[in-house]
Order: sequence, then C-alpha cells, then structure tokens
Amino acid sequence: MLLLILLGTTASWLYLRYTKPVYKSASLLKIDESNQGSALGLASQMAPASADKARSGKLAGEVELIKSGIIYRRLKDSLALDVNYYAQGTVLETELYGVSPFKVHYAISDPSLYNRKFNLKFTGPQRFSLEFMGQGRQLGGEYNLGQDIALPGIKMQITGTPQLTEASLDTDYHFTIQDEGTVNAFLDRNLAVEIVNPEANTIQISFTDFNSIKAQGIVNKIDTVYLQEKLARKKESTELQLRFLDDQLSSNQRNLQNAEDQLQQFTETTKTYDVKSDLAAIGQKLEKLQEERPKLEQKMALLSEISRLADQDRITNSENETVEQSLPGLAGIEDPQLGQALTELNDQQWQLRRVLRSSTDKTEAVQQRQANLTYTRNNIKRLLVQDQKLLRRQLSLFDQQQGQLNGLLQSLPAKATELARLQRPLDLYSKSFLMLFDKKIEFNIMKAGNTADFQILSPASPPAEPIFPNKLIVYASGLAGGLLLGLGLIAVRYFMHNTITNVRELERNAKAAVLGIIPTYDKEKMEVSRLVVDKNPKSAISESIRSIRTNLDFISSAKKKRLISVTSTISGEGKTFVTVNLGGIIALSGQKVIILDLDMRKPKVNLAFGAENTRGVSTILIDRHSIQECIQPTTIESLQFISAGPTPPNPSELILNDRFDLMIQQLFLTYDVILIDTPPVGLVTDGILIMRKADIPLYIVRAGYSRKAFVNNMNRLMRSNNLTRMCTILNDAQSGAGYGYGYGYGYGYGYGAYGQGYYEETEAKKLTFGEKLKKFFT
Repeated sequence: MLLLILLGTTASWLYLRYTKPVYKSASLLKIDESNQGSALGLASQMAPASADKARSGKLAGEVELIKSGIIYRRLKDSLALDVNYYAQGTVLETELYGVSPFKVHYAISDPSLYNRKFNLKFTGPQRFSLEFMGQGRQLGGEYNLGQDIALPGIKMQITGTPQLTEASLDTDYHFTIQDEGTVNAFLDRNLAVEIVNPEANTIQISFTDFNSIKAQGIVNKIDTVYLQEKLARKKESTELQLRFLDDQLSSNQRNLQNAEDQLQQFTETTKTYDVKSDLAAIGQKLEKLQEERPKLEQKMALLSEISRLADQDRITNSENETVEQSLPGLAGIEDPQLGQALTELNDQQWQLRRVLRSSTDKTEAVQQRQANLTYTRNNIKRLLVQDQKLLRRQLSLFDQQQGQLNGLLQSLPAKATELARLQRPLDLYSKSFLMLFDKKIEFNIMKAGNTADFQILSPASPPAEPIFPNKLIVYASGLAGGLLLGLGLIAVRYFMHNTITNVRELERNAKAAVLGIIPTYDKEKMEVSRLVVDKNPKSAISESIRSIRTNLDFISSAKKKRLISVTSTISGEGKTFVTVNLGGIIALSGQKVIILDLDMRKPKVNLAFGAENTRGVSTILIDRHSIQECIQPTTIESLQFISAGPTPPNPSELILNDRFDLMIQQLFLTYDVILIDTPPVGLVTDGILIMRKADIPLYIVRAGYSRKAFVNNMNRLMRSNNLTRMCTILNDAQSGAGYGYGYGYGYGYGYGAYGQGYYEETEAKKLTFGEKLKKFFT
C-alpha cells in the first residue's frame, strides 16, 4: 500500500509537472442605462408589467453581443492575436505574450502556412535562423532583424523589441500565424459570458488561457471594445432617430400649414371661428329680444290706453280722479315730453276741479282752464302718435333681428360640421408637431449626455493561481488513487485468498485440535525431506516439534503403546518431513520409535534417511521378507524405519489384509511408538484406512500451500469416520504467524517446514522492507 500511495503521489507530481496550468481572469459588468435625458425626466419610461421580461431579454442580448463577431473583429484589430510567440523550455513551452524579444510582420499568400510552426533561433545580436515546413519541404535560412524575407507562399519581416537582451539570445523560439477561423475558435473556446444576477443586471466576462497576462489582457480589451461598440451603436441609433424626427417634423409642418390656411379661409368666409361661442351669443341675443319685446308691447298698450283716454272729453271716469290715478303706469313712460304733458294735464285737472267747486262752467276762470286742458290733451295726442310710431318701429326691428338670429341659428350645424372637419387635421398636426419637437429636444439632450449603459464593477486582474490543474485536488486524487488501489489489491487478495496462512485461520476453520506449528526451515537447501532435529537440537524446528511431542503426551500417556498416522490432503504438504522429525524427537526422549512408509505409490521415508527401498512394507505384507529383514537403522539409536518397498499394484488391499494388523502387533512388542507415513487422503483412500486404525491420526496442513477446502475435507473425514482424536499440525508457517514463547531464537509457538524444498532455521529473523514488499506481491 505504501508503494501504491507513493506511486499515486509520484503520478500526481508528474501530471502537474507535464501539464500546462490554465489561468482564468474575469471582470464584472453592471448593465445600466445612464444619460442626462433620463435624469431630466425626458426619456421614455418602460411599462412596469414588461420591465422584468425586457430586463431578461436585454441581458441575453448583451451576452450574445459580447460573443458576436462584431466584438471579435474589434478585439482582433486591437490585440495581435494572429501571431503567437513561444519559448521552448526543458519540458513545456511558454507563450511570450507581450514579452517576445521579436515581432513578426507577414503577408501570406499560401493558406497552408497558417497554423504552421516557425522555428527561430538567434545566431547573433541582430541575426537569426528561421526554419519551417512549407510546400512539402524545409524552408528558411539565416537573416538579419528588419530584413524583408520573401519565401514561397509568405513574405515577412522580423524586428526586435525592447525585450531583446543578451540573455534572451540563447533561448529557442517558435511562433505560429493563425488564420481568422482559428482565432475565432480560440476565442469561442475560452471566452465565457454569464449572467451573474438578473435582478442586479450583472454580467461576468471571463477568459481562460495558459498565460495569465494574456487572459487578463483579453478580458480588459473586451470590456474596452464592448464600451466602444455600445457608444457607437447608441450614437448611430440617436442620429437615425434624429434624422427621422427631422423628416417627420418637416412633413408635419407642411401639413399643419395647409390645415391652418384652410381654417383661416373658412373663418374669413363664414365669419365663424367658434360655433359654440356663436351659438351662445345668438342665444343670448334672442333671450334679450324675448325680454325686451314684452316691455315694448306693454308700453304700446299703455300708449294705446292713454290715446283712448285722450280722445274722451273726460280723462277720468270720475270727477274726483286725476290722470295719474286713472293711469298708474304713467311712471313707466320714458318720453319726457309726454310725461311732462301728462303732468301738466294732471295739474290742470286738479285746478279745474278746484275751480269748479266755486264756479260754474260759464265763468271765465273755468273756461280758461278748460281751454288749457283741451290744448294739453291735443298735445298729448300728438306725442302719443309719435311714441306709438316709434314703438311700432322698434317692434318691427325686434322681429327683423329675431328672424336674422333664427336664420343664423339654423345655419350653425353646417358650419359646426365644416369647422370640426377643418379643425381635426389642424389639432392632429399641431399635437404631432409639438410631440415630435419635444422628442427632438429629448434626443438632443440624450445625445449630449450619452454614456455606456454598463459599469465595470470589477476589472480583470492577473490570476495568482491556475484554475487547472488544482494541486491540492491532483495530489489528493493521487493519494486517494494509491490508497484505493492498495485497498483494492488487499480486497482482491482477500477474496482470492483460498489457502491457510496462519494458525488463527486453521483454528477458526478446523474442527480438529491444532497440535502445533512448525516454522519454515531455511537454514539449508534440501531436495528431499531429511531428519534435522538431531543436527540442530536447539533450533526452532526442534523446539516446535518438541512442543508437538508434549501435546501428544497429553493426548495419550507416554508409556502406552501408540500408533500415530501422519497424512495430508495432497503431496507436498510436508507429511514425510513431519513424520521423520517427529519420530526423531520422540526417539530422543528415550522411547523406541519405528517409522513405516505406507505411501507405497510415492515412497519418501527412505530418501529422508538416505537408504534404499528394495524391500519394505510391501514385501512384508506379501511374506517375501520378514519384519527384521526390513528394519533399517538411523542416526538415532532408538529410531528405525521400514521403507515402503517396491510399489505393489494393490496397496489398499495389502493394508486391509490381516497381515498388516499382525505386523503392527509384532512391532508393538519391540517399539513404543509406531509412526506411519500414509498416502495423501485427497488422492487415494489408503490413508483413511490407516487413520481408522491409528490411536492418534495427524493431519498436516502447509501454510500458504494448503487450501481452505483441504481443511473442510479434514472436517468431513472426522465427521464421516468418527475420528474424534484427530489432530492437525500447521507446517511451513512464516515468522510472526504463530504464538511466540522464545527459546533464545525468537521462533513461535510453531512454524512448519515442508516436504520438499527449503528447510531453514528461523532465529528471530526480521524481514526487511524490500523482503516484505516482495512477499506481499508474491
């Protein structure tokens, strides 16, 4: 896992080392109409119901404008984006945006030279070499700065810049000339315009590039050209609207003049300008005539009454009544002469009445007064005739005026209709003229006060850190990847692990008691199993087998005759090694031990002792040799063995023969312990037959070799054959896999050796990191 984590971290470092960093620069704009016309309240106001929709549409339109070809063309005219300059580094190339030591002026006639790499290297302060592929061959040469270069398909001139220093001459450079489509694709790919907050009308313009200064410069230049474009569009729009207003004003003024002339002509002809006023005036006149006529008629009646009275000899009906008393309306007579004459008549009547009280009609005084009265009455008649003529003339004039007014009144509807017809276009053209004139004033004010309809809230700044790759995320990913790979490897090994590796697994899976553990023996290389306990009595192998011998003594008394069988599931698990060395340890304790090799198909006990296998158990069971003839000695005096002998065709039948039991009985007469090396029970049934006869059947399991299914096979054998005293031994266990108790060597409760291969002593040996790593992956 440590190696995989280290590999993941190293991969992250390499990725960061060989990946170009990507920088992002951004500016924040607020779209907001700002002009003096709005400030003066002359600009048109938007309906509240459509404000939100209009705002959203406007923002979307501004986004499309910024990403349109209009801005791109202005941007390319302002920034030299068609030529990119690079300096070649050890691993990656660096773009020299704005800091290139040279500048390229070109004219390309061959479009295939666009997007082509031109290599440049300075050979001196004012000379350089140029190489590129063009028209299927290598082109270029050595030139001076400022020299006109004419090559197939291209003409160029390369000049120096203030950045051309002595140190910059040693660097390898190259540049590319990009066509318009490539530049547009570059801008489309890296430019992002987003609506940040629709309520606040804010838009963010961002650009990503490998060069942070270039990203900042492009964003700031986009802000500038966007400002210029907005002002140009507003100016053009205002001028177009003003031109339209001027045209409309001229046309409207002509129409207004015609309407005014027609109305003036009508007014002059009809003497009518306001029908309503004329109607009111005629009505007032008629009303006044109606009011004056009764008065005249009343005067006329009064005069008629006076004239009637004047024709009579007596003015009054009674002698006691005067003219004033007979005609009480005399006070209303407006003619002063008539009034004076009536007054005189009244006085004369009073005088005559007073004289008649004292005189008769024959007296001079009465007659004189009667004559005066007659004269006055005649005078009154004359005045009455004159006043009546005047009143009749006034009444006639009233009737004439009333007729004229009624005639005028009847002609007013036609005049009103014609006047309304002439007044409508005049009012319409007047209003239109005033409205257009106001709009012209408004747009002139707006034109004078026009500003860009956006504000740069946050200009672009050079990014300090790249947005990609993120070092923290890359290293975290590498670390997590290594950790996950390590965990995955552990999981794979766990799920693919099907062998017994330590005593805990054996104890957890086996129903048989674990008698002991035999550690790996790697002190010397052995081709076959050998007796090693007599040569290394204090080794870990010897001590572990002694513990097994002790455990056997607990299972059965040391003085009792014991038949011990040793078997395994398959060949190679170390049963022969365990049998030989367990027999040696028991023999060293003072007991007489004999080892029988009943693995007649693949005998190995004789090889362990370096003896021949010309006769043995197979020849004893067929009565070819006696037991004594087949017993062979070992280096330990109390330990002998009988080899398997020649391989018979029917080993199982020989074991089932009564002669096998007789042989065991005869051996018990001489030996205390009989150890039988049986065939693997997973391959043949011979071992099962012997295990049934054995006092203690031992089942060998090899660590890292025996599968877990073998332990299940052992459990099944115990269950099916009622082998209640079966024990198991873990062989070839690695250091640290058992229970250590220490004997000066640091070995454990038991580790095992195996039948063939390496048997080495483990004396508190600790594996190095490399050995542990090798062991982990193997």
